[in-house]
Amino acid sequence: MTTKDYATRLSQMLQEQQSAIGAEWLGQLEALAVRGTSASREQLRNHCQQFIAAFAAATRGGVLDNTEHRSWDEVRDLLSEISSTRAKTGSTPSETATFIFSLKQPVFGHLRAAFADEPDLLASASWTINTLLDKLGLYTIEVFQKAKDQIIVRQQQELLELSTPVVKLWNGILALPLIGTLDSARTQVVMENILQKIVDTGAVIAIIDITGVPTVDTLVAQHLMKTIAAARLMGADCIISGIRPQIAQTIVHLGVNLEDVVTKATLADAFLVALERTGTAVVSKHAA
Repeated sequence: MTTKDYATRLSQMLQEQQSAIGAEWLGQLEALAVRGTSASREQLRNHCQQFIAAFAAATRGGVLDNTEHRSWDEVRDLLSEISSTRAKTGSTPSETATFIFSLKQPVFGHLRAAFADEPDLLASASWTINTLLDKLGLYTIEVFQKAKDQIIVRQQQELLELSTPVVKLWNGILALPLIGTLDSARTQVVMENILQKIVDTGAVIAIIDITGVPTVDTLVAQHLMKTIAAARLMGADCIISGIRPQIAQTIVHLGVNLEDVVTKATLADAFLVALERTGTAVVSKHAA
């Protein structure tokens, strides 16, 4: 029997038994109670039916040892979609791979029935199916992990943006409260946010409050100076507030030059200086 004839018989069996295999597969997945299959029974049924149809069509192409071949494009595209969806809904890699690996049992059962009188063909077909499903299962894990990594990167970016809010305190006065460690990636987000806000509001004073920054080292100081320099290029002056005694000692010890930068112990003090620079005075209602 040629490879083409062998692939044709295997594909024909899969197509003829597609409904029965799909029903057994669906029941097995539901019995396993895999979290990734709990979203929608209808969606799961569609995925099972689509995959079996695509799998049978791919085997008919005659290439049974290379799932990277173009005849397997539809199968890989379908698995990419399924894996990405499961990554977004909180499934694990093993749960996603189980979608493929659990297909082995129903397929092997129908192989035994179809090729019961041909033991050599049955052995070859079983090995072929086992190898193909193993490769496709590993492919789902790779796609799943890539999708998960993309989600994590996007979430990290969103957290960075949320952790660096620029607040308008008064006409022409902005405040940027920083909380947590200030690294290179976060500094870039800080620069982009404060510069964009300066453009949007026409602010002339930007207060950078570092009360929530646990430590200030040489790198953090350099990041602050870069942010101040960038703001000045946009026509806004900067005031640094939140200089605690420990941070002041560290800055002096590091030899960081902040002589041309106004620094204040608290955000309130920095705000008063900003009001004075913009020609605004705060008057007590009782005094008036």
